[in-house]
Amino acid sequence: MKRLSFILVLFMIVAACAPKPNPAAQIQLAVAQTVAAIPTYTPYPTPRILPTATPMNLVGLFCEYQFCIGHPVSIAFFDLDAQHNPLAPSSITQGMLAAYTSGLFIQVIWQDATGASDASFMLGTIMDSKVDSRSGDLKAIHLGGLNVDYVSITTTATSSLPYGGAAAWMCGGRAFAWKAYTPQAGLATNLLNEALQKFRCNPN
Repeated sequence: MKRLSFILVLFMIVAACAPKPNPAAQIQLAVAQTVAAIPTYTPYPTPRILPTATPMNLVGLFCEYQFCIGHPVSIAFFDLDAQHNPLAPSSITQGMLAAYTSGLFIQVIWQDATGASDASFMLGTIMDSKVDSRSGDLKAIHLGGLNVDYVSITTTATSSLPYGGAAAWMCGGRAFAWKAYTPQAGLATNLLNEALQKFRCNPN
């Protein structure tokens, strides 16, 4: 009996002297085991973005400043305001574009005209009184869903392009004007028709 008591006392001493487990290590082990036991999910497949069709052919089309306008494929518009002053390029509320070759010159201008319903005042802005003259009566025509004021012109700006036309219209709170110099009379109306059949604008 004394031997059993001795063994029991010896066991208690050994147990009391044994190293105690670290509580922080036990917590880390429990957290790791819990995280490992959380079920994983199969990720959703990444959707493929398919290209969409462009509503109109981009060949011969200028789109910027929240409007689009057609032009002959042989020329391209550039920002005339930025050419004159790189620090003050065209903007949504006002601007000026030009395109030219040896056989054609086209200019487009626009400005904010909120509250206005008639853009005919823009004809006086786009026509240069020093070189442009009206060669016909002002006509109200309907092109590309727009009500357009149009007039045939002659010009002395360049001897190789003595004819042309000028037009003005309203769209989205802005007034637009267009002018072309051509080598032959009557070509400007075809160019205007091409420009406005593709014309679209957003409110400024």
